[in-house]
Amino acid sequence: MTTTAVAPTGVALSLRRLYFVRFAFAVVWAGLLFATASALGPVSVALLVLYPVFDVAAAVVDARSARTTKPVAGLYVNVVISLLAAVGLAVAASSGIPGVLRVWGVWAVVAGLVQLVVGVARRGMGGQWPMILSGGISVVAGTTFILQSAKEGAALTTLAGYAVLGGIFFLVSALRLGRAAKN
Repeated sequence: MTTTAVAPTGVALSLRRLYFVRFAFAVVWAGLLFATASALGPVSVALLVLYPVFDVAAAVVDARSARTTKPVAGLYVNVVISLLAAVGLAVAASSGIPGVLRVWGVWAVVAGLVQLVVGVARRGMGGQWPMILSGGISVVAGTTFILQSAKEGAALTTLAGYAVLGGIFFLVSALRLGRAAKN
């Protein structure tokens, strides 16, 4: 019984650290993208590919810390989706900003659904309502990116705002996990 009670707390603390790192990464990444998003150049393309690659790394770390919980399968699905997104973004960059927005939009929709499912499965752990909301918002934002890609003047700067908002949800979840771990 002791190991069962310790495992969720250990998972919560590990998630908390990971969520703080994800928040910091999202804010820094968004600032860099915003500064370089006026055109698709080598730096902005590298940043676009880096974001889903970082998501892969974060999902792997999350899955390793959560081996005993249900959502591990969803985390591995997220790894595959994010790897495909990284490749898709690298390819789409050669076709222009609308192509990038379409790929990012599809990724945001699918990854948002996965995040929603993982958050619901983890809600008993505490601190997951921000992740559930973030997953739902990601679905809506992804749809918006796809629609935006068909309009004149499509821009990458909206992706920076999306990353900041996602980062804020990670921060809120990390703070709530800290309270849940203390209780």
